[in-house]
Formats: sequence, C-alpha cells, structure tokens
Amino acid sequence: MQKVLSSEFGIDDISVGWERPQDSAHGDITTPVALQISKKVGKSPKEIAEKIVSALAKEKTIEKAEIAGPGYANIWLTPAALVAALGSTRQACMAKVKSGAPVIVEYSQPNIAKPLGAHHLLTTLFGQSIANIYEHLGYEVIKWNYMGDWGTQFGKLSIAVSKWGDGRIASQYTVDELLDLYVKFHNEVENDDTLEDQARAVFKKLEDGDPELRAFWQDIITVTKSALSSIYEQLHVSFDTDKSESFYEDKMEPILEKGIASGVFKEGEGGSLIVEFPEESNMPPYLVRKGDGATLYSTRDIAQMHYRLEELKPQEILIVTDIAQKLHFEQLAATCEQLGWDITGFDNVLVGRMRYADKSMSTRKGNVLRLEEVLTEAVRRAEEKIKEHGDHIQADDPAELAKMMGIGAVSYGIVSQNRKQDIVFDWDKMLSFEGNSAPYLQYTHARARSVITKAGEVSDPKQVESLTEKERGLLNTLLKFEHVLKEARTNNMPHILANFLFELCQSFNSFYNDTPILKAEEPTRTLRVYMTLLTADVLKTGAQLLTISVPDRM
Repeated sequence: MQKVLSSEFGIDDISVGWERPQDSAHGDITTPVALQISKKVGKSPKEIAEKIVSALAKEKTIEKAEIAGPGYANIWLTPAALVAALGSTRQACMAKVKSGAPVIVEYSQPNIAKPLGAHHLLTTLFGQSIANIYEHLGYEVIKWNYMGDWGTQFGKLSIAVSKWGDGRIASQYTVDELLDLYVKFHNEVENDDTLEDQARAVFKKLEDGDPELRAFWQDIITVTKSALSSIYEQLHVSFDTDKSESFYEDKMEPILEKGIASGVFKEGEGGSLIVEFPEESNMPPYLVRKGDGATLYSTRDIAQMHYRLEELKPQEILIVTDIAQKLHFEQLAATCEQLGWDITGFDNVLVGRMRYADKSMSTRKGNVLRLEEVLTEAVRRAEEKIKEHGDHIQADDPAELAKMMGIGAVSYGIVSQNRKQDIVFDWDKMLSFEGNSAPYLQYTHARARSVITKAGEVSDPKQVESLTEKERGLLNTLLKFEHVLKEARTNNMPHILANFLFELCQSFNSFYNDTPILKAEEPTRTLRVYMTLLTADVLKTGAQLLTISVPDRM
C-alpha cells in the first residue's frame, strides 16, 4: 500500500489504517485512506481508491479488491493469506514479556472495618480487568489496593466499641459486627451531637501515636483483611501491594511545608490549609489540612502521588473510582500541577453508579448490600439453572460448575457494560444462556473444547485453497482479537473485549451449527479443527483477562 501511495500520489508519510468490516460482505479488510488524502493530493476519493484497488488487485495475497461508498477500498484476501494471518491471533493469546516503566493500576479501595458491598464490584472488577489486559500486553503492572485504613472513622469505631461493644477485644469482632457498631454510632449522633467531636479527638490521639489506639487500629485492619481475602479469591482479584492511607503518615508534613513555602497551600478558615484554583476552573478550594492540624484524605492522596512519582517512576497511574470522586481527583491533579509535578501519565478512570433491575436489592441493613451475600445468591441461582437444563449441562463437579457460572455471571455482567455509564445489576440477564453473558461464553468454550477432545491431535492447516462463508466469517472474527486487546487497553474499556468475545461466540456457534467439523474431508477437517482450537484459546484468554473462569466440559 505504501508503495502505491508513493508511486501514484507522492505520499510517503501517512500511516494506512486497515479495519475489519462488521459485515463480511464488505471484504476481509478495508481502508478509508483515499478519503484521508483526498484534499492533500487534490483528487476525489473515488479516483484515488480506483488507483489503489487496481494496484492491490495484482498482489498474490489478494483475491479481490473493490471500491465501496465514497472511497473505501475493500479487500478480500486469499484463503491461504487469511489462514496464515491466524498466527497473530495465536500470539495474541500468549502473554508478552514484561518490560518498561511500571503502570500503576489502583482499584477496589474498600474501607477498613466494613464488609465489601455490591457496589465495590465496579471499581474492583473494572480495575482488575484493566490491569490484566495491560499485563497480558507486556506492561510491568503494579496492582494496588489503596484501602481506607486511616481517618476519623477509627475514632468513631473506637467510641462505638467502648460504648456499645460486649467487652471483647477488637480482634475478636467480625467485620459485620464492626459495621453494626459503626452504624449504631451514626444513629446515636442524632441524640448526642458531641459524639462527632469525641471521634475527631480520638483520631487525633491515634495520629499522635497513642499506643492503645494503635493496637486497636491494627487489630481492626487484620480482621478486615482476613475477611476481604476470601472474597477477592472468589472473584479472581489480586494485588501486588496494599500500601494504604496510613503508609503516608510520615510523608505528609514535608510536602505541606514545601507547599506552604511555595504559596500553593494557603491559610483558610480557622487555621486550615487550602489550595485555591483559577476562577475559570470552577473548582472550589481544596482542603488539605484541618484547623486543628489533622490531615485528610486529600493530604494523603497528595503524599501518595508524590511517593509514586518519585519512588516508582511509573509511565502511567490509573486510579479506578466511582464517578462521585471526579471533583476530588480533578482538584488533586490541579494541586500536583501547582506543586510543579509532572503528572502527564495520571488518569482517573471513572466508573458509573450501580443500579439494580430488582429494586429490592438496593437497600440492606447499614445501607450496604454485602458482596458476600450477592456471590452466595449467584451460586445458588446457578445451581438452579443447572438443574433446569438437566441433561443439556454435563459436569464432573456440579458444585464447582455452579460456582464458576454464578460468580462468572456476576463478574461478566459488570465488565461487559460500558464503565462510563451506570452499571445495571440484572440477575436474569447475567445468568442467561443466550445473549452477552458468562454462561453463553462458558458454554461456547466447553462446546469448542469438546470438539478438540474428540478430534485428538490438532495440526496447522496447509493447502487451504477455498473457504465457505462460515469459515471466512469465523476466521475474520478471530483475526480481530489482537486489535481488540489493544483498543481495550488504550481506552481502559474492558467491555470492548467482552463485546468481542460475544461476537466470537456467535460466529463460532453459527459455524458449528452449519458446518461439519470432525466428519469433513481433509484438508478441510484440519482447518476446521484448528479454527475450533483457536476459538477455545481466544475465549479462555479473553475470559480470564475479564476475571472469568471457563469450564472444559459443560
């Protein structure tokens, strides 16, 4: 193509973008390059496209070339060229060697002393999927769980345990019991408004190093992390570090001093410290220290950003949060810029709010729909689905399959949605064996694996001289995988990968239902078995990147 553009139009400096049409009737690949260079060369797009098509039609790897629309060049590759290109799809299933400066991906961010709620699924699963995709593509990734393990909530909890606890030491409470006490504190504030001041005073003592409060605080952290670990394991979620708010306790004061000296941090009401922004930013002042000298979430976030930039020198910092955090991170970024820090690699990856198709799910005790309850219910419903389908679902271990289906359905039901929109939690859609769902993906993978098991040895296809419509359709879908992974990473949008997996399931099932595979004559049989194996590999790789497990038999 570059040779054509150079010889015919004198253009050597344009990157030709090839796309795979949604409709296979429009070719295997297409390019709008004629539209892009039309003004530059002073010719109509169709005139340029005619030259391109005429030249490309002579290539050995091209079966046919046509002009489409206002100037697209549609290309049909030879069967041999299409099959040879599958090598890139096979490579895309394999993780690349890690290299380069790290990419920090921060996600989940639960608060200590509280159970994970259903809403935590959003930042947790989107964050893990984004981290997985980066890692698969060869980036050195630091997966970071930045937990809320510091702040006035510990003052509140200390008072609640001392006033309404049953005399046990902190390490003997469960996370649910701690939440109940925390909720009781807030209920009691309505009758005694001095409790808030008492809590702030207790936290100040904790900050100042009171040994008894420090021991209490550490016990609460230990209890919470133990409870979190089992849920993270079920969700296939993992972290490389959980350095959290408390880690920056001794790192805030030097930054505050420098900020005061440079005039970035200014005195606010009651002796507090604030950051002010230009009027056109429409951002209110950013409080970075209270009047009593106590630090805040913002103070620790500034210290964290400094630590990451100076100590880890990442190429990117991705912080996955609820959209409600948008203003906070805009203020944080603007503050870092005023301090003179280079944060060009920083991005606050925003996620919409959780909505429930079943309205009764939105309210629970303490206003928290516990994630543990959701996962238990998911597995129970999956068990019912398995029973409903009777002999149509085969499993060596039905309990394990129900767990894989139920938890997979919840996880896929989240990451298959556009993270920038509100995420709808819908049991019926998540557990459906039709449509864009985990059970459909899992069933399709198991169907493909079943063919491979019966086929025995799988060889690379050779002497491919013709393709049926279904074969060509599946080939072209498989060939999208490499590009889809890069697009999902570039945009930090896991649902792009999920949509592709759904498309691949549809394409394979259409191929499977209409095309003999094991009974086909050679060399067609070898090709079809090979495509079936590659389909299974792509589905498994893509599902795992989205935190989903797939069975070999179902």
